[in-house]
Order: sequence, then C-alpha cells, then structure tokens
Amino acid sequence: MFKKRDNIKEVEEGKYLAPKFDKYGLIPVITTDFHTGDILMHGYMNEEALKKTIENKEAYYWSRSRNKIWHKGQVSGFVQKVKEIKIDDDQDSIWLTVDIGKGASCHVGYKSCFYRSIPLGKIKNDEEIEMVYKEKEKIFDPKKVYKDEPNPTKL
Repeated sequence: MFKKRDNIKEVEEGKYLAPKFDKYGLIPVITTDFHTGDILMHGYMNEEALKKTIENKEAYYWSRSRNKIWHKGQVSGFVQKVKEIKIDDDQDSIWLTVDIGKGASCHVGYKSCFYRSIPLGKIKNDEEIEMVYKEKEKIFDPKKVYKDEPNPTKL
C-alpha cells in the first residue's frame, strides 16, 4: 500500500508517493510516446496496476470494460516499455512516457488512440461535426490480432 495521504503539504511537496484513487479505486493515466511526445492513450490504473507498472517497467492498466488488470501489449505484442512515470501536484493523475518501438497503442490499430482531430471554428450542425484523420494508416489489423478478445469499447 502507498503512503497514507496525511496532509496537503506532504501530498503536494513531500517526497513520498501517495496517489489519490477515485471512489472506484482508479487514477487516470495519460500515456505519451518517448520518442515523439505524442499522446498515445488515456487509461486508468488501480493500486495493483500502478505497482506492477513501477516494478516491471511495463505499462499495466485497469480495464473498466473487462473489470480486470490489463498488461498493455500482452495480446498485440506492442508492450509499452516505461521510460518515466510522473504524477501531478495533488497526486491524482499519472503521466507515463513509454517506448512502443514501431508498434501501436490503440486497439483500433493506429499508433495512437488520438488519431482524429476535431475541426475548430463555428459549428453549423452539432450532429455532423466531421473529424479529420491525422493517422492515415493502421499499424496492425485488430481483427487478426484480437480475434478471440471481446471488443473493449462499450457504447
């Protein structure tokens, strides 16, 4: 178990890790590419996933749709090798910097889960805002890689 959160000063300026997990036992994580700085994904960790990530130097997350620990890349082979872990000032958000080699982080097959851009400016029809694809090609075919895995996205 991590250090107990005793007081604000210790949390914000102390030297001990005292992460604040939400009411579901989760902490949000943003993951970026070590080489490019691109945002790869956003996910969540529970206490066990954070400990495994620290100890194994590979990213582990909590899958809310599957309700279990998820070792990123276990199925696809695109393991996220952790280069650095940062935590924000009040210790309720984590930033991972990872190396995925020539791999991908998105279960849809793109390198990044942030593969589309929302156009800026006046909205003419809020039901038809057309996004722009920033990544043109997928790194892998999800149907081949995840053939026996349930779709992790719930609508």
